[in-house]
Amino acid sequence: MTTTYLSNPVVTVNNVDLTDQCTAATLTYRFDQLEATSFGDTARNFVKGLQNNEVTLTLYNSFAATETWATLSALVGDTFAVTIKPTSGAPSATNPLLTITGAFLAELPNAFSMGELSTVDVTIVGGSYTVVTTGP
Repeated sequence: MTTTYLSNPVVTVNNVDLTDQCTAATLTYRFDQLEATSFGDTARNFVKGLQNNEVTLTLYNSFAATETWATLSALVGDTFAVTIKPTSGAPSATNPLLTITGAFLAELPNAFSMGELSTVDVTIVGGSYTVVTTGP
């Protein structure tokens, strides 16, 4: 059984590398399911609709220039690209570059807790999903 140990993934948001601030990234590639069940069917039938992708990032809430808050606060209500790669190496079959282009950030939560590292969970939705498995 092959498993992957992630020690150096790469995460960019709008071409800004937020890898050093990111502790978790989940990219969900999915399509809307459109019901196509008709009279006489004995089970529900579905067809593929539009892509309905989602990226969830857990980031340290750094307020330095070009870090988490500065990058994300400028993107609320806008579309941009998000990329995730398992390692810092060139894209390959074992290190795919996953990209959502045209992703949308509807909100930027701000939470603060005394005596803890400040983190923020951001959900980015929409956009088109592509995978690159060959290097430059």
